[in-house]
This record gives sequence, structure tokens and C-alpha cells, in this order.
Amino acid sequence: MAKLQKSIDKRNALIKATIALVNNNGFHATPMSKIAKMANVSPATIYLYFENKQDLVNKTYIEVKEKFTAHAFNHYKADMPVAAGFKLIWNSIADFKFNNCEEAIFLAQCDNTPMVDEPSRQKGIQHFQTLLELWERGKEEGIIKPMSNYLLYAYTIIPLSFLIISQRRGAIQLTKDHVEEAYNAAWNSIKL
Repeated sequence: MAKLQKSIDKRNALIKATIALVNNNGFHATPMSKIAKMANVSPATIYLYFENKQDLVNKTYIEVKEKFTAHAFNHYKADMPVAAGFKLIWNSIADFKFNNCEEAIFLAQCDNTPMVDEPSRQKGIQHFQTLLELWERGKEEGIIKPMSNYLLYAYTIIPLSFLIISQRRGAIQLTKDHVEEAYNAAWNSIKL
């Protein structure tokens, strides 16, 4: 059992190091040797868990996306009214992003660069199926504008990444009022 836990700890250290280094240096300036050093493992250890750097980044992305969406949809019920469901999900997403800043920034980078391969990106999108279904129901009920889901995401979720990055660099200190204003702006941008 101790050996299994040690193996899990090493893999988790590699994931954490990948997130930190990609966030600070970018994908291309993050060699496997730096990841291994930060995770306090030998470079060869990485290859026990991951095929190569691309596999490491893809699996890190999927793992973080799973954690993110589990948090986002934790309290959501499919029979909730659209507006209430969206508010719950949006606030859960905001909560995750503000309380897991490094992981949120990593996901934002993955969403905005080609560092994650297309099959992994598609798998990541599947984790958002609950939100996509809510938006479709909102469109059918005439509550949400009949826009592309990409546009809905761009207007409602992407601004949270901008706010997180702005807060991280010290440009703004977000308050509950800011978060409420951001939610209202997001909702008002997509509701009919």
C-alpha cells in the first residue's frame, strides 16, 4: 500500500510541476528535465507514467478538466430552471477558478494554444456536456439567445480567466461585488 501511495504521489508531483512550469514558462520552454527536477523525481520516472511531453500535457489537461467540471456541476440538478442552473454552474466555475488559480490558468492556456492535441481537447469538451445541454434547453425555451455554444462560452466563461490572470498580476483585487457584476454581465450577454 505504501508503494502505491508513493507512486500516486510521484505522478501528482509531476502533474503539479507541469502546471506550474507551463504557467510560468509556456509549453515550449518547459523541458521534461525541469518538470522532473521540480517534481523531485528522476527524468526517467516521468516515462513510467507518461509516454512523452505531449502525453504528459494532454493527461494533465484532462485531469484538471475533470476536477474543474466535477466542481462546476457538483450541485447542479438537470431539472433546475435554466436561469437558476446557469447561475449555480457559473458561480461554481468562478469558485473553482478563484480557489484553484494555477489550475485555472493552465486550463486557460490550454484553451488558447495548440499545446493540447485535438482528441484530448474533444475529451475535455465532453466534460462540459452538462453546461451544453443546459444552454440547448435554454435556447429551446427561449431563455438563452440562439448563439453558437462557442460564443456562449466566450461571453460567459472566458472572462473569468481574464479576471483571474488580472488578479494574479495585481491589476485588480476581486471582491464579491466584482464577481456578482461579472455574473450579471455574463447572464445579460446571453439571455433573451
